[in-house]
Amino acid sequence: MEDFKIPAVYQPTRVRIDKWLWAARFFKTRALAAHACELGRIHSGGLQAKASREVRPGDQLKIRNDSGDYEIEVLVAAENRAGAAIAQTFYQESDSSREKRQQQALERKAMSGIDLWADGRPNKRDRREIARFRGR
Repeated sequence: MEDFKIPAVYQPTRVRIDKWLWAARFFKTRALAAHACELGRIHSGGLQAKASREVRPGDQLKIRNDSGDYEIEVLVAAENRAGAAIAQTFYQESDSSREKRQQQALERKAMSGIDLWADGRPNKRDRREIARFRGR
């Protein structure tokens, strides 16, 4: 993968951030990427990014999605979605970000063993106690 060259088709000088997030495969659809921008889950240069903000090579982004938090540097301003191996060449993730995501994954894995409803769904008596607790 070291000698792979990104085709010129994938190299505009600047591109909308929602389109870039979709092309780099951080989000499954462009609409989800735009929605993440609206919710404040994307930061560019320390500021909350709108979906229409343009991304250029060298920009620093902080991205929060279901897989975790990413701190990346944009290497290629790509407009078109590519395969996963190619999409990973569009950015470079910092080492601290990678370690933090791995730690969060381990914590999530450890928490998966805890079952809140070990006995199954609440029965009629449990529902009445819940209702009393809530003041109904």
